[in-house]
Parts: sequence; structure tokens; C-alpha cells
Amino acid sequence: MPLSACGQLSIVASSDLGGLGAKEGPPDIYNWVLPGIAPLLLPWLAILGLLALKPNRRAAAWAIWLPLGCLLVLSQATSIMPSDTDFLMDLVPPLAAGLAAVWLLSTWLRRQHRFLTFLCVLPVFAGFSGLAFLSQQIVSQSSGRLVVNETFVIAIALAVGVLVTSVAVSLCGLICRGRYRPFGLYVWLPLLLVVSWLVIVAPIYWCMEGGEMDWGEFLGPVLAAAAVNFAVLLPFLILSSASPFFRQRLKCLLHVKPEAPPVIAPLPEAALKTSIP
Repeated sequence: MPLSACGQLSIVASSDLGGLGAKEGPPDIYNWVLPGIAPLLLPWLAILGLLALKPNRRAAAWAIWLPLGCLLVLSQATSIMPSDTDFLMDLVPPLAAGLAAVWLLSTWLRRQHRFLTFLCVLPVFAGFSGLAFLSQQIVSQSSGRLVVNETFVIAIALAVGVLVTSVAVSLCGLICRGRYRPFGLYVWLPLLLVVSWLVIVAPIYWCMEGGEMDWGEFLGPVLAAAAVNFAVLLPFLILSSASPFFRQRLKCLLHVKPEAPPVIAPLPEAALKTSIP
């Protein structure tokens, strides 16, 4: 049922029983109402509030809507995923909202030590992603499309995705030795995402399967999750490569060392003497 429709629905169970009885059961009447979209706006209003903060009061900061818009369109393309992993596309809007908040708040999140920066990034990322996920579930519940089991799986996948992304970004800055290396980011981040997903999910899967590992069944969804994770990160990396404003924000997240001021060589003594009248 599309979200834009409303009215009275008649649901009828039908089955061909041959000559054993009626083909259709009694109709079940349900009044379908248009679900409210206000909860869906909550995370994006929160992002709008972050743009009102003093360090973000500049035109360049509004470019954060470019990756968000691209990812919201991507989240509707569930047909590009296999049927058993298409639920991963539901992770795209929450992860995008969390990353946008982290990018906009990175100057406050950076601390003197890399691990402290990671500890500051993680709750902000989780909080904004959780807000976006909760708003999705409220709308799904009001429209009757909420499936408890699938919601639980998506919530677990989102929690792992937040942790994996935070770990991968922190490790990428460490591998790049505290320097901003754009090419290294595009190479190392997908590798670190795959490794992090494998390391975190493998023990969970092993326990659920009673100590047995079916690698064929395990690797497919994990690689798909890592691919979706990198697809969410990629627009923010491209924005940071194109915009000096967001490049500086990414450097804060990577814990890039501040550039040393240029060394000014002293003037020769002879030049000093000649310049004095």
C-alpha cells in the first residue's frame, strides 16, 4: 500500500479448495489512514539545527545536503540488492544522518588523543543515527508496515555499522600516519570496513549457529553490508575532497597533525647592515 493513499481496505483470503467449500473467506475491513510524516523530519530538522551553530554559519556548510540528498535517493533503490540483503538499504538514511552530524560537529569532537576523539565521535554518530532509525520505525508502525523480526535485525546491523564506521575512520587516520592523504582514504577505508565487519560479525554468527561457520552463507551478507557502508561514506569523502570547509572537518576526524608553519630563513648579516641607514 503506498504511503500517499488512504481509505477503506477490504482484505479477503482466497484459496482454491476444489469442491470442499467456498473459495474466498469473509472480507476483513480496515480503514487505512495516511501515516504522519512528521517523525521522518526529526533527524533532518536536527541537522538543520546544527547548521545554525556559529562555526557552521557559512554558505559552504549547506553543501552537507548534497551527500544527504544522494543517499536518500540511493536508499530507495532496493532492487540493486539481492533479496536476502535488501534490508540493508534501510541503513542508508540513519547512517547518512549520523555522518552528517559528525562532519558538522567534528571541530568539537576532536580531542588531544586519537582514542578520545573516537570516544566522542561514537555517541554522536550513534545518537543521530538512532534518531533517524527511530523516526523510520514510527512511520512504519503507523502505516502497518512494521515487522518486528526485521526491525530487530536492522537495529543490530545499524549498531554494528556505526561502530565499524567509527573504527574504520579512526584506523584510517592512524594508517595514514596523521596526514591527509586522499588517495589512501579511498583505498584503505573499504578494506578496513570489510575487515571490521568480518571481525565484529563473525563471533556473533558463530554463536548463533552453535559453533559452526557456513562461510558461503556468512560472507555474502557481510560483504554486502560493507559495500553499503562504504557507499554511505563515499559522498561525504567526495564532498571533503571538493570543499576546503569539509576537508578541514575530515582532517579533524582523521586526527591529522596541524601543518607546521613555514620556516623563514634569517636574512644574511650583510643584508641587515646595508638596510640600516
